[in-house]
Amino acid sequence: MLNILRAAGLAVLFATAPAFAQEETLRPEIPADAEIRTVIAKAVDDFIRPGYRDFHAAADMLASEMDALCTTPSPDALVQAKAAFAEAVRSWARVEIVRTGPAIEDNRFERILFYPDRKSTGLKQVQALLAKPDNSITAPGGLSGKSVAMQGFGALEFVLAGTGSELLATETDSFRCRYGQAVARNIEQIAGELVTLWEAPDGVQQAWRDPGPDNPLFRTEQEAMTALLGILVHGAEMVRDQRIETFYRGEDSQTFPKQAIFWRSGNTWTMVEANLKSLRDLIEASGMVALLPDDQTSIIGSTDFVLTSMLRVTGEMNSDIEVAISDDAQRQKLDFLLVNGRDLIGRLNDQYGGAIGLTSGFSFSDGD
Repeated sequence: MLNILRAAGLAVLFATAPAFAQEETLRPEIPADAEIRTVIAKAVDDFIRPGYRDFHAAADMLASEMDALCTTPSPDALVQAKAAFAEAVRSWARVEIVRTGPAIEDNRFERILFYPDRKSTGLKQVQALLAKPDNSITAPGGLSGKSVAMQGFGALEFVLAGTGSELLATETDSFRCRYGQAVARNIEQIAGELVTLWEAPDGVQQAWRDPGPDNPLFRTEQEAMTALLGILVHGAEMVRDQRIETFYRGEDSQTFPKQAIFWRSGNTWTMVEANLKSLRDLIEASGMVALLPDDQTSIIGSTDFVLTSMLRVTGEMNSDIEVAISDDAQRQKLDFLLVNGRDLIGRLNDQYGGAIGLTSGFSFSDGD
């Protein structure tokens, strides 16, 4: 009976989603180079660069709130630090999908967020450090050369929300707080580096804007557009594979609530929501619809419909992951996110990519 009810509930959830199989047959039409350059320029100027600037501002605020907490600890200061952490996490999630360029150089991506950490390597290192403090780590530049798992949001989450974190509200100049300060400043520094590198007019932004035989990244406009679409496809895969399937793979599968990102601080869905919004915003900001043949522009509309539906359900999820995986109504919503996550990948990779001639013999999803 439970399975029957469950199936009925899912049917209601899925009823409004456009059917992937009902889309019209694709007729690839290669966009003009000038059209692709316009889309790439909009993606850089209206999504990537503003995204990194916003992340830097949020990281700077986080560092300031950690300073305040360590200087004058109080319950309110701890609340403010946690709120700044959530905002910085949200801001990072909005640009996290740009897993290319400066973000993946010098281990910046992992230093900001080491995840998934299936063997709890980072947790063990942070716990060991808090049990046996090393004051050199809290000095300026002290985290340089240390494990990436000790440098970013995962470490700071345990500082602010892990076992013993309540003492941050009462202990002045504690090692735990000073370590949290160092991590926050480290995140802010990396965010600043990303802004500087993307703002340089003759740097990575120029490589994206101006494909050519001497370009270190892209020889042709098609290569640049492939990379941009790859950001979207791999971003959609990240939501499904790393944000949800890490702890929930379906009704009959074992669940792992403590593998969910930021489960301690209740920010799992903060990340998922911001990741999904980033996909929607990149599609809109870049004007990708302009590259589609006139009779296939509905691909963008249906993709937006799926993203909007997923965002609606994400907003209905319980921040307590233990509850989310044990409550039947919540599990139905998780199933909805998994099914629509797969659909989203297909719409981007197969439908959009196919319509502009990018998926013939190529699969973003397989990484070929």
